Amino acid sequence: MLNVDIDSIIPHREPIKMLTEVLEARASSGVAAAVVSSTWPLFEDGAVNSLVLIEAVAQTAAVVEGYKRQKQGKNAVKGWMVGIKSAHFFVSSITVNTRLIISVTSKYTLDNYAVMEGEIKSGEDVLATVVLQALRLNEEDIQK
Repeated sequence: MLNVDIDSIIPHREPIKMLTEVLEARASSGVAAAVVSSTWPLFEDGAVNSLVLIEAVAQTAAVVEGYKRQKQGKNAVKGWMVGIKSAHFFVSSITVNTRLIISVTSKYTLDNYAVMEGEIKSGEDVLATVVLQALRLNEEDIQK
């Protein structure tokens, strides 16, 4: 685990914040962990719908971008518009207290546009793969 203050590099806060620790952070990839909680969105009958895994990938992508910007002496960005390019789910739900490992890799970047690919595992089981597209607001818009 890296000694990273997650709250300083991502805009997400309780109750939507899912990540509990950053395991690895680099300029173009990162790995984070989360433990499924009953406070998460889409919780019902002891489990969460696997759709929430998209948000876990988005938050891990925010870790990658925030960590990179922090290393450059910049503030973390809070202005991303994110779209789902593709998502493949191999389970329909995940039980509470399941530990998730979320890995994200940058596949493409150009100016304020990025494509991030993520994989979510529990142990050796792949639960989902997700490709996100993100468009960052202009720097001057973020400062307002």
